[in-house]
Amino acid sequence: MKLKTYVFSTLCFFVLLSSCKKDDDDPIVQIPERDRAEQQIADLDSLTMYLQTHYYNRATFAEPGNHSISELVITELPKDASGNYLPLPDPDNNELLSVGVDIDNPKKTTYLETEYDFYILELNEGGGVNPHFSDKVRLNYNGFLANGTSFDGTVTPTDFDLMNLIPGWREVIPFFKTSEGFEENGDGTVTYNNYGLGVMFLPSGLGYYGNPTSDIPAYTNIIFKFELYQSEVNDHDGDGIPSYMEDLNGNKNLFDDDTDSDNTPNFLDADDDADRIATLNELTRQTYTVNTNNAEEEPVLAAGEFERSRSESGGIITIKTLKIVDKDGDGVADYLQSSEKTDYSKNN
Repeated sequence: MKLKTYVFSTLCFFVLLSSCKKDDDDPIVQIPERDRAEQQIADLDSLTMYLQTHYYNRATFAEPGNHSISELVITELPKDASGNYLPLPDPDNNELLSVGVDIDNPKKTTYLETEYDFYILELNEGGGVNPHFSDKVRLNYNGFLANGTSFDGTVTPTDFDLMNLIPGWREVIPFFKTSEGFEENGDGTVTYNNYGLGVMFLPSGLGYYGNPTSDIPAYTNIIFKFELYQSEVNDHDGDGIPSYMEDLNGNKNLFDDDTDSDNTPNFLDADDDADRIATLNELTRQTYTVNTNNAEEEPVLAAGEFERSRSESGGIITIKTLKIVDKDGDGVADYLQSSEKTDYSKNN
């Protein structure tokens, strides 16, 4: 498994990690930086051409079931002697990718001030929950280029933090749901049921862009097949605020939300407003007890209230939560304004 990841520092937003160590004697090749908007136009042209000239075995996924990415076969349309593409073979069982992804209605996002189009082939939505863009997920995947060359993949379910992956993953995965359940097998393996299954077609700007790897040239579109099994809400700094909630401007870039301007983004800052009261302690605490033996139902959490932990014993579920407070009612939470200095942990 060699999925390349992006990590952060206070000096830059993302640094591409390579899975292969280069020889000290290898020459360093400088890749000219391209204009992102211009590159996106070129990427979109090649992506749409690929989708219009390749098809997949749609009938394989017509019947519900726990299908795998290994069952998906993407094939280029046949050509005549002059190199012209021929019609789709066996249309009762196959479908053009351009139809499967609804090529006229791409998904859209803005990243680094550039508008991007990307495509998703949904083979199964999944029966569980939709992960957030900053969550930890468990999945299987296979990455490959338009020429069919596979550059990365897993063979067993593997955990990833979406914040450490290329931006395309954070855009695509929230469109799918996790499995609705799983069964533990006698051999130690796990069978997941009704999980998210799909393919993402990404322009280079949502992939590795101008940072080539040993397998992926610079400015290359990439494709990933994946099976999404489970997810877990991340709280990267342990301050009680789920990381996805620390995206104050809603752009899915957690690195540019820094309330106290201390060069540590909120999702990594245990004191977001620098008032010397930990964010965790500027939230109120609540404990709920649910007796399932009496058919009691779990509480519906209020807006801005998040589950912190849960335990179960003898049919009794204990749920502990944290809740955002806006003491002065000005629309800004206490933990985001240094003028509010109430330490609610002292009341518990």
